[in-house]
Amino acid sequence: MPNCTNCSAPIPLNAVSCDYCGSRNDVDLKGVHYYTTHESDRERLCPVCTVHLRTIDLGIGGKFFIERCEECLGLFFDPGELEALLEQSVKNVFEINRSRLELFKLSGQTSSRVATYVKCPTCATMMNRINFGARSGVVIDRCKEHGVWLDAGELRQLCEWMKAGGQLLDKERAEERKKEAMILEEERRQNRSQGGATTGSDTSGQFDPSMKSDHDLLDSVFKAVRFFIKL
Repeated sequence: MPNCTNCSAPIPLNAVSCDYCGSRNDVDLKGVHYYTTHESDRERLCPVCTVHLRTIDLGIGGKFFIERCEECLGLFFDPGELEALLEQSVKNVFEINRSRLELFKLSGQTSSRVATYVKCPTCATMMNRINFGARSGVVIDRCKEHGVWLDAGELRQLCEWMKAGGQLLDKERAEERKKEAMILEEERRQNRSQGGATTGSDTSGQFDPSMKSDHDLLDSVFKAVRFFIKL
């Protein structure tokens, strides 16, 4: 748990402002990732503050550029960058702490921003709001083409979620869904196979045109015999 840079009071997981002195803290990067700030060569606007985003280099694997708003401290990642950063930041997690993850689920969003749809910093179209992983407590804003927006504090929460085994839980649930889908498909295949066999072999109760023809022939013969007897 990080401490406030102003008064050293502990800052709760789902907060970026100190409850004691009210100071706003950079809980996502300060003391966690060393970074340098650069002038951006792309015109991207913060979806919350509508100011130009600044480019920062986290220096992971040489260069790792993402955008940040200097006012609200939100972060914008190109496609795949958020997942890459989480993989680099959190390693060697081998078990799922389910009780810990339940607390993430109940903590809710880290940001005080009202949960509304916001525009993509690149194309200005409304982004989709989706849950990031099982029980992370974080709903991210995603543009399928250009990337992901995180409000201040959400990167920190996702890192803590991974440390508690959140990614392992995601993989476990994905495997369960895959197995359930395979079972359902096998049941459908068996039902189709059984239905086809019944249709091809069971002819009881069906009308046979040849039976009607034989009956008509016999009826005609009996009528002819009765006619000649009367004669």
